[in-house]
Formats: sequence, structure tokens, C-alpha cells
Amino acid sequence: MVLVNSKELFKKAREEQYAIPACNFFDLDSARSYVAVAERENKPLILALAEAHLDMISLEEGALIGKYLAEKATVPVVLHLDHGQTLSVIERAIDLDFTSVMIDKSESTFAENVALTKKVVAMAKGKNVAVEAEIGHVGSGVNYENHEVKDSIYTEVSDAVTFVEETQVDSLAISIGTAHGAYKGEPKINFDRLIDIAKQVDIPLVLHGGSSSGDENLKRCAVTGIEKINIFTDFINSAFEAITSEQPTDYLQVKAVANQAIEKTLSHYYQVFETKEV
Repeated sequence: MVLVNSKELFKKAREEQYAIPACNFFDLDSARSYVAVAERENKPLILALAEAHLDMISLEEGALIGKYLAEKATVPVVLHLDHGQTLSVIERAIDLDFTSVMIDKSESTFAENVALTKKVVAMAKGKNVAVEAEIGHVGSGVNYENHEVKDSIYTEVSDAVTFVEETQVDSLAISIGTAHGAYKGEPKINFDRLIDIAKQVDIPLVLHGGSSSGDENLKRCAVTGIEKINIFTDFINSAFEAITSEQPTDYLQVKAVANQAIEKTLSHYYQVFETKEV
């Protein structure tokens, strides 16, 4: 396999009513763990690198890891820039052969969001790169995207329709009640809003803040119009809990226990999202 664009994967997911997990990697081990599960289960994978994590891994390192693993993989792999907020970073990701990029200006005004998204769509044109944007705003528990706006702002149906028409973006992240990072309690998802948006917007829909949102909530989202669900915090939490529980006695064992926990978590979410085999 080689790196693939998300467009065909999302088309199949929409037709067959399931979602594909977008898994944030931050080093070789995490990326390799995600790919290992995808290959075992013969399911597609979105390897996502968040701009906010570039203090842990550079864009260039992420591109090398993502492309290397994708080219070896037996399943389709998308290399995605998650929560891109800086145009120069997004442009560099496109130049480094990321096959999908997100422009996240959901904390800006509607007009600013439209204008900047149109710039990214123009950057990606003709380069086989899918562009994701966000409208409304998914708030944060632990705010790892470093947004100034922490509270959720639900996506309005009319705004979503106008935004897609004006920007010609390839997929749209919507806000229907989830939150980034650690969420206290289980969120109340506005499924009526999801259904209304899915009826009016004819492009794939994305759900951010999947971690700790509840399996039933996420399963319902996956079969009701969401094609991509982002997961990060649950991977980190499961790794830390496994290390605390199993108490490995050296660093190599720590890494092995953490990787196994990450793999188990992704396998679980493949089932929750009802992701079909390729």
C-alpha cells in the first residue's frame, strides 16, 4: 500500500454507515501500534499528527514515520495534519506529502474561518490532498489544541451549508456536544443536530473529542452520519493506567506495556465505530 487520500475511504464509510478512527501519534511507537492493529483487523486508518504536538515530534519526523509505515502497510493509511492553525505549517505538511490537512479556525469569526479555509483549499488543489475544516467549536477538557476558546459552540445547520458552499472543503468537523481531552462525565450528544446537518451537507462529517464520550454515543454517531472520529486522550490514559497497574520494572517494559494498551484501545474503537474491513 501507499499513502491514500481520505476521500474514497470516507465515501465508502458514508455508504456503509461506519466511521474511521483518526489516531493522534506523537512518536514512532504510537504510530506503529496503530498500524499494527489496522493490519491485524484489515481496516483503514487515519494517522493524525496535531500541530500542537510539534513540540514532541517535528513535522518532518512525522512525515517520515507516516510515509514509511503507510508504504509498508497492507491496509489504506491516511497521513493527516490535525488541528492545523498556522498556514505555513499546513503548507509545509502539504509539501511533505501529507494526504489530508485540517485548517482549524473554529474560534475565529465565520468570515475569517471561510477566508482562511479557502486559502488552504487553494493550497491543496491539484495535489491530491483532502482538506478538513471545523465549524462551530468543540470545546476542551484538557485543551491540548491551545485554543483560546474552551467552551463548545454548537454548529448551526445553515452555517454548515453556507460554509461548505463557499469553501468547497472536503470534510467538515462539527460540534454536537463532545469535548477535546479529558471529559468529566459523559457528554450529551445532540443527535438531532447531527441528523439535520448530515441531511443538508453532502460531504463527510468529522467528530472531534471522541475520547471519554461513551461507546453508545460514538457508535450512534458512526452509524448516523459521522465518517471520522478523532481519538487521542483515551490512548494516553489507557497506556498510563496499564503502566500503573502492571508496574513494569524497566524502561523497555514500560514501552511494551504502553504500546499493548494503545493497541487494545484502538481495537476496541474499531468495534465501537463499526469500521468495516477494506
